[in-house]
Parts: sequence; structure tokens; C-alpha cells
Amino acid sequence: FRQRGDRFATGCLCCCREKTSGNSGKIVWKLCVKMSVNLRTVYAFAREMYPKKVKGDIQYGTAGFRTKAENLDYVMYRMGLLATLRSRLKDGAVIGVMITASHNPEPDNGVKLVDPLGEMLEARWEKLATRLVNVSDQELESEIAAVIREENVCISAKSTVFVGMDNRYHSPRLLKAVCDGVVALKGSVKDFGILTTPMLHYLVVAANTRGGYGVPTEEGYYKKIITAFQNIRGTTYTRGNYTNRVYFDGANGVGARKMLQFLKRMDSGLDVVVFNSGEGKINHECGADYVKVQQKAPAGMPEIEANGRCVSVDGDADRVVYFFTDENNCFHLLDGDRIATLVADYLMELVRACNINLRMGLVQTAYANGASTDYIEHQLRVPVACVPTGVKHLHHKALEYDIGVYFEANGHGTVIFSQNAKEIIKKAAEDENLNEEQRSAAKTFLQIIDLINETVGDAISDMLLVETVLLAKGWCLKDWVNTYADLPNLQLKVSVADRNVITTTDAERICVTPEGLQEEINSLVAKYPRARAFVRPSGTEDVVRVYAEAESKEDTAVLAHEVAAAVHRLAGGVGNPPEIPRQFLNSHY
Repeated sequence: FRQRGDRFATGCLCCCREKTSGNSGKIVWKLCVKMSVNLRTVYAFAREMYPKKVKGDIQYGTAGFRTKAENLDYVMYRMGLLATLRSRLKDGAVIGVMITASHNPEPDNGVKLVDPLGEMLEARWEKLATRLVNVSDQELESEIAAVIREENVCISAKSTVFVGMDNRYHSPRLLKAVCDGVVALKGSVKDFGILTTPMLHYLVVAANTRGGYGVPTEEGYYKKIITAFQNIRGTTYTRGNYTNRVYFDGANGVGARKMLQFLKRMDSGLDVVVFNSGEGKINHECGADYVKVQQKAPAGMPEIEANGRCVSVDGDADRVVYFFTDENNCFHLLDGDRIATLVADYLMELVRACNINLRMGLVQTAYANGASTDYIEHQLRVPVACVPTGVKHLHHKALEYDIGVYFEANGHGTVIFSQNAKEIIKKAAEDENLNEEQRSAAKTFLQIIDLINETVGDAISDMLLVETVLLAKGWCLKDWVNTYADLPNLQLKVSVADRNVITTTDAERICVTPEGLQEEINSLVAKYPRARAFVRPSGTEDVVRVYAEAESKEDTAVLAHEVAAAVHRLAGGVGNPPEIPRQFLNSHY
């Protein structure tokens, strides 16, 4: 590195070094003069246009940075800088930056980076992101230089960043800040405007595989998924108890917009009624998170028939859950656990129909309903792995299988197929030694792979996959829900002064600190049949999340309340402990 006045030129540490002659063993760093970046200008632009106004530190969590939108301008600018450096480190591969607060309320926003193969940002770079965001404006120049030096970033390398955003009213302003950060480091930025989060993941992977995964355009995304869906479905729209009408809760987010775009390009094989399409506030009393946590239908629903098939996605359309209300006005939820079991069962049927040998595994978190785990292990006979909360943990574990199915209970998940699995399935589809039924099953399997967005959980892709399986089985939602009985479960949030006082182990199922809390949880759980409970710190806010399940709804509610009270007492609770939701209690409580 060499500094001349206010110009900080950065050498390429990975390719411009040579040893001197002789025995001295010294290394001379030769300055790469193809391109230099004025880091002082980067700092000056940040100070004038995107000054850091927030005093406290924030952390790159499981979903990136997420907080009130008015506090994010400087964060976005700095993430544009980081994404540019990340792309250069990866030999010019496309890096994605998604501006969204997902299932959070409308005043919030957030940002997360997407690595070249569609993965969440590498853990080491999450720490770099946290460092970069939390330094002062005066330290920004030296921090950028430090990242370049520590990671051996070739500052002259090509850099490309894809940027997308959800439809919050403050997202365009924040998107501009990201783009300004990319341009400040002389990177190339492509703005795709309003996208779902999984669409951006798709575009990044499609671009980095040079079209091998799909055409890297929004139209290419639609075409790949729709073509596969319609090829599988053919002209059969109903079978057994399955009908082709579904009610789609778009959470007033980007998912509603993109679902309408899907419908414009699809035939009439699926009759989708879209509501909460943008007329209300994003995620307000609607969407997948609301339906899952509150366990009731969203606001804004039209009048529908009893047992009508309903689906909710979240604000950026990477979560999906199904639900229905029966003829007795009883609400039934089919969440990510249910989707995982349905999909795993269907894929195992295809494996057997093709007469091929592939290793399948299903990955869950501690939030998975205990009944679903029992069903998967003992009825489907599929191995189950439990990992900490966060898609990156599930995705990484799923890569260990030929077919890795992963879903969080909140409805975020997908299926990953190894290259070996794809080659075996393709070979079966072309193998003349197999009978027609086996080859046909293999061809369907290949279409299923195209239907699934393997890069990340994709609410619309997952919905079309579920519709495909339900049609194949001839099932309505009552048939699906009757495969096993969920244990009643409840989630509560406890406000605390510092969520970091809670530490966990065993995939977040055991609380290590504060001392004595796990012992109290154990004693509370022992009071109720088939009970289970755990606590974990939120990744985005100073709250502790409490999960409880038991044999009865009433026991579940009381257990959750008791555990929440213990957390409030032992972990520095703020305000009052959460109350038991009315819908979980009989009148005598």
C-alpha cells in the first residue's frame, strides 16, 4: 500500500508480488496501476451524503441488518461498498444486495448480501459487515483499506453487484444509497427494482452460472418456473378431493405483485384469488408470519367457502404457509413443518417410482413441531437433522444429502439436489432399460427440480410445488392435515435490556446462560404431558423468543406464559411479561 497526499492507491496483493533476487527472501509489493480508488473521496461522500447518525452499534444478524428505515441510509451506502469488495474477491462474480425487512412492519427496512451461489453472506464477512457499519465516518476510509488488506482484495478486479428491493415506500431511497456505495468504489451495479428476495437469489445464481441455472432476467425466472409447473400439471386441473382454486394473501407486499405477474403468464390451470395486494400496510395483520404466530386468518380476506384453500406469504415472499377454516369455524394451519413432510413424502415416492438410489435428509430447527419430527422419522423413515435457527444453517446442512429438504416452521424453506442426484435422475429418464413408468417418473422428477428455486426459500415456487403434490395425491387441505396431529404450540416474545445475556447450545434447544434458567424451564416442562420448551435471543431486536408445545392447547399456553415469566425474571426483562393470547385459553383460565 502506498499513500500520497489525499490519494490512497491500493495494490493487488494476490497477483502483483515478486521475490527479490538473492537470498534476502524479501517480498516487494508492486503497485497495480490499472486502477486506483480514492478512498478519501469515498469517505467524503459518506460524510456529506450518508453520515452515520446512529450512536449505538448494530449487528449483521441472520437476516442482515434490520431496523427503522430512517436509520439505514449510511448502512446501505456501506453495504454497497462491501458488496463491491466482495465481488472483487470472488473474481468479479455477481454479488446480490436485497433491500427488505421481510415480515417486519412497514416502518422497518433492512439489507442483506447474497453470495455467488445464492447463499447467505459468508460468516467471516458478516463480521466485516458489522465492523464496517459500526465505525465512525472518520474511520470509514481506514476500515475499507483494512478490509482490502486483510482479505487480499484485488482493487483492480471487475466487480458486479445486483440490487433489488421490496415495495416499502422508503426502499427506493435506500436502494440509491447502495448504488452510490458501489459506484464510489468504481463497481458495476445493476438495479432490478422491485423484486421478491428469492428472485434476486435466482438472478445472482443464473448470472454466475452463465445461464446454467436459468436466464438471469425477471422474465427468465417466470419462464423457468411456469414451464415446469405447466409441464407437470398438463391439462389435469382436478383430481379426487383436489380443486384448482386457491386464495392468496400477499401481505400487501411484493409477493402479491409478482403473483399477479405469474398469473398473466400462466394458463387457467390454477385459479388464484389474490388479496392483500397492496391496499393496506405491508404485513399489518396479514402475511405468513402473522398467520403462523397468531394462528388465525389474516385481515382483508374475501368471503370464502368452508375448507377453502388459503395461502399466506410474507412481505418479501420467501415464507409461505397454508391454512383453512372448516365448516365448524375452526382454524387449521399448515406451516413449514407440514410443507416439509408433504414434499419429502412426494419426493420419496418419485425416488421409488424411478427405481433409483438417492440419500434424502430433512433439516429442521428447534421450532419444528415435535409431531412432525416423529412422523418424518417413523412414518416416512427419512433422517432428520436439527440445526440452529437461520436459513444459512439449514441450507448448509441440506447440502450433505443427495436430496436435502429444509423448512423452518415459519414457512421458509426449499429443496436442494446434488449434482450427483441430478445426473442419476437424468440418466434414468433416458435409460431404455427402464420401463415407461419409471422413465416417466424420472422426467417428472426433472421438471420438479426446475419448479423448485434451490437457491433459497421461495414462497411462490414453494406454493406451486405444494399445488403440484396435492393434485398428484388428489388431496384437499383436510386430507393433508389428517396425516398427523400437530401438538399445540405457541411463541411469545419477552422484551429484555440485552438479548445477549441469553446463550444457547444443542441447536438452541438448551439455554446455557443466565444460570438457573434452563433448570427452571426443565421443571416447568415436566409438569405437562408431551411438553417441550426452549428460549433463544432474537437476531434483530432486544427480545427473547419463547417456544412451547404440549398435548393440550391450554397446557401449551400456560407453559409458554410460565417460561416467559422465568425469562423476564432471570434475564433482565423490560416492562411486563407477555400475556397469554385469548384464543389459546378456555374460559376457566
